[in-house]
Amino acid sequence: MQYDSHLYQILAPNPALVASQLDPDAFAKHYTAGSVRYYAGKVVFAEIDLNYRHPYFKIDDALAALKPHPDGRPKSTIFISTYRVLEHIDLDAIQRVILSTPEGYTLTLNSAPYDKTHEEGFLRIYAEIAPLRMLVMSRLDFPAFGKYITDPSFPKGAPKQFYTQIELDIAHFLEEFEERPTMHAPIPGLHPSNLRAAIMELRADQAKQSKGLRLDAAFETIPYKLIRHGFMFASQDSTRFFPMPTGAEIEATHFRFWRAM
Repeated sequence: MQYDSHLYQILAPNPALVASQLDPDAFAKHYTAGSVRYYAGKVVFAEIDLNYRHPYFKIDDALAALKPHPDGRPKSTIFISTYRVLEHIDLDAIQRVILSTPEGYTLTLNSAPYDKTHEEGFLRIYAEIAPLRMLVMSRLDFPAFGKYITDPSFPKGAPKQFYTQIELDIAHFLEEFEERPTMHAPIPGLHPSNLRAAIMELRADQAKQSKGLRLDAAFETIPYKLIRHGFMFASQDSTRFFPMPTGAEIEATHFRFWRAM
């Protein structure tokens, strides 16, 4: 039996470029439930143009070896690279981003122009996903943050970065914290008092652009329902944006994914 070949760039939990004969839905289920290498959590990966080539990757060798098992089952994965993957991928070669719940339910995101407008003075929270994984508070808007962390002179940056913005009503959070300091953490794993301290620090020092909140964003613990706008790939020269549908749209078209968000 003939199977279509795919190139997938795994972005979370572990960055990698792999070749596979599984379609995106089957690949997500393989990663979350069908592999002997146990993993429990969400998976985020991108489908790369099958014609994309870069001298850093031995893509042709992997595709040549991508053959079904003797019993006819499709070959699930052939790893091409697990190191410095994103920096060697042209952003234009990224066709779509697939989000998977721990149960293997998927939502496919297509790229679109970034047309949001931003007011100055707001503080935002970004989860870096690949290759860096920090949780950061910044006064920079969504695209500007990408340019900031891919600046070659920035010691905590990378040539290219995949990240998202986390939804947080800061004014409401501060009001609730004052009334109830033992409140539930609005972002899993981030203590409310540490979050408040970061807000106060950035408000007091207007020259400071960003403040690290956590060394590991622990994106696998952050519910998809907290994603604001969508996901961004960024380099110094360009960005590629994949918008997240509204909750109502996801409920109407991908009910199982919505229920697990």
